[in-house]
Amino acid sequence: MMDGLKLVVFDWDGTLMDSADRIVSSFRGAMRDTGLPVLDEAEIRSIIGLGLPEALAALYPDVPLERRQQLALGYGQHYMGIDTTPVRPFDGAEALLEALAKRGLWLAVATGKSRRGLDRVLEETGLGRYFFATRCADETASKPDPLMLRELMFEAGAEPSASLMVGDTHFDLDMAGHAGVPSVGIVHGVHGREALAACSPLVIVEDLFELHDWLAQAHIHQPLNQDVSA
Repeated sequence: MMDGLKLVVFDWDGTLMDSADRIVSSFRGAMRDTGLPVLDEAEIRSIIGLGLPEALAALYPDVPLERRQQLALGYGQHYMGIDTTPVRPFDGAEALLEALAKRGLWLAVATGKSRRGLDRVLEETGLGRYFFATRCADETASKPDPLMLRELMFEAGAEPSASLMVGDTHFDLDMAGHAGVPSVGIVHGVHGREALAACSPLVIVEDLFELHDWLAQAHIHQPLNQDVSA
């Protein structure tokens, strides 16, 4: 593995989990139920990665808090039960996590999901066993604030230079930048290559297979603080 790398932190939705379509569909269903303007897919995808209160404030800045809270409840009901849009781990997710764990790396999740939502999906997918710790936006600060990443580094005893953040949104990579942690962008999620490149990650990969190869082979001896995205 990379020299000195100890901790790899993954975002969840859009990075390890192919869930963006259900997120969008659930938001739109809840918007209809609460009588708020139903926003288009691009607007909704732009806030995926934030904590739910922060996401709703960004989407509806002029709507009273009480209405946004009603929308949040409706979103949870749609996502957890009403909406049946398929959700599954991205291809290669478990193989990647298993390979990294076998190499002795500490693995963690930093997500905008609620604790209830993350715990449920970790149990359903069976992927929870790979992570020594997880952080959710409803128990710490939402991205791009670096608090959840700093908490995970503290728990692992890892310095920023020995850590790596992997995510599909600029919120993930901005959080990493605020924490002084190198990052990798992945484009199979919700934010495109251009948005990720603006955050200066080490590299931008197409999918988890390419990430696996990059970590395992291509850059074993590349210093973590050197930009190899060109």
